[in-house]
Amino acid sequence: MHGPAPVERRTYGEDPSQFLDLYRAETARGTVLSIHGGYWRDTYSLDLNVPMVQHLVSSSWTVANIEYRRVPLGKDGTWDEMSSDVLAAIAAIEDQPRPLILLGHSAGGQLALWAAAQPETEVDALVTLAPVSDLFLADGLEASNHATKELFGSSAAERPDLYASASPLYLLPIGVNQLLVHGRSDEHVPFDMATEYAEAAEMAGDEVDLLDPKDVGHLEIIDPSHEIWRSIDAWLDSMVS
Repeated sequence: MHGPAPVERRTYGEDPSQFLDLYRAETARGTVLSIHGGYWRDTYSLDLNVPMVQHLVSSSWTVANIEYRRVPLGKDGTWDEMSSDVLAAIAAIEDQPRPLILLGHSAGGQLALWAAAQPETEVDALVTLAPVSDLFLADGLEASNHATKELFGSSAAERPDLYASASPLYLLPIGVNQLLVHGRSDEHVPFDMATEYAEAAEMAGDEVDLLDPKDVGHLEIIDPSHEIWRSIDAWLDSMVS
């Protein structure tokens, strides 16, 4: 998919992974900060989200596509670095047009929800695509070959306090409007997480719109040519109308 190239690369730290690519729309309606997934591992990068980024820019959104320190092979327990990177990346685009909307996929959805729940973060809305919203459940299922244990360097049974401090389900209410998109045929992040999170969020007072397309898996929802993106675009439009 061809589209606009990033206008600017900004660094927010000295590590090679502490950067973001900024794509400015000519007449921006607001800014979307994009957080890619990949179960927190450094085998995946911000390139995963480039098609969505290009689509959003063509729809007159300025987009910051962020990279962050991830879990390298053979080294567990990088949550502190990763979480601080996401907050630093958000701070690095404070000069961009509002509203500011966080968009995260999979592990990036967990990071978006976590970041929005932090008191120092001021965002206006959230779009999460198949987010890993319950880290206790992910740990219990040994999701993606023990990805959560790699992330934290311990299991949920060993460090329930740490898991609770990072798990979006335990951080409610977040206090901003949310769109949650999760395909019913997702083989990587259980669909039950979506319904569990949406119900708990609404009980806590958050407004969550859940889109749960049938016969849609984990990666189709980050393809902006998929029909589900017409609904995502309409929801984003409602944030500035």
